[in-house]
Amino acid sequence: MKFLKNLLLSFVFAGIMTLGTTSANAACKVHLGDFDWDSANVHTAIASFIIEKGYGCEVQVTKGSTTPIMAALFDQQIDIITEVWRDNLVQLIEDNLSKGTIIELGVNTPSSTQGFYVDKPTSDKYNLKHVDDMKSAEIAKLFADPEAPGKGRMTSCISGWTCYTINLVKHKVYGLDEFYTNFDPGSGGALDAAIAGAFKKKKPVFSYYWTPTGLMGKVDLVKLEEPKYDQACWDKMTKVVEDIKANGPDVYKPTCACEYVNMSLTKAASTKFANDAANKPILDFIKNYTLPTATVNKSLAFYMDESDGDMVATAKNFLSNNNMWEKWVPGDVAKKVKAAL
Repeated sequence: MKFLKNLLLSFVFAGIMTLGTTSANAACKVHLGDFDWDSANVHTAIASFIIEKGYGCEVQVTKGSTTPIMAALFDQQIDIITEVWRDNLVQLIEDNLSKGTIIELGVNTPSSTQGFYVDKPTSDKYNLKHVDDMKSAEIAKLFADPEAPGKGRMTSCISGWTCYTINLVKHKVYGLDEFYTNFDPGSGGALDAAIAGAFKKKKPVFSYYWTPTGLMGKVDLVKLEEPKYDQACWDKMTKVVEDIKANGPDVYKPTCACEYVNMSLTKAASTKFANDAANKPILDFIKNYTLPTATVNKSLAFYMDESDGDMVATAKNFLSNNNMWEKWVPGDVAKKVKAAL
């Protein structure tokens, strides 16, 4: 936790992206944590609009990578996070539940997937179906890394995301590190652009990716097979991942690895916020908040194709064209939200 606190402090002083204020006379204040990928942004935007317009609260949103935002939640500096990739953070979540720093608020999205992908034309041409099929110099040349002569490039997660370190460990366990770099594209937008740009130019793609996303409906990617998910293996690997996150890649220890589990995304709140009885209406709303994966994908597609990159417009589009959210809140709150649309 000392490492996380130090990282958080440097993150704060480096200039955290903080968005939003509402009425200065708001009856309540809610600080939401958000991440640097689109699906989390959609949930934060929808929740922010409902909390502000329906409950009359002042809403602050702080956006950043996984490690500092989760650290801020654990340290009671952030109140609520609406999308937690729990199975990527098992050890941290379990540790903080046992310490009593957070409570979990149920499922956000019931199904999400992660993995290593190759574009379908290249997969079909070279019969690339399994991670082991990638382990040759000839195949690696198809995905040549211009910054690492002699190696291919797998476009990976962002270095501030836990999946970056998971992928780093997987590369070592699978033997992919001999042939490929675990390339950090720098941002979620850059990762999307790398995949979309390669498809546009009809160039091979080897990348980490996930769902729900809007991009998945636009490109044809084949998920590579890995060793089947095994809880004991995943737990063993996670310990190595957390050690590397805290102390750097030199502390890597041999471990096993397996595919990402098809996971439910969750929600969480700081105990400081949850233990204040005045916040119960907000907690009840967040507990009720859940969206099918297909609905999230539709909102992401609207964001990418129709909103001109406007998350508030994306939230309003969802709220205007669905009534499922009305079950999350009392009737008087729903009326105020509708009036604000």
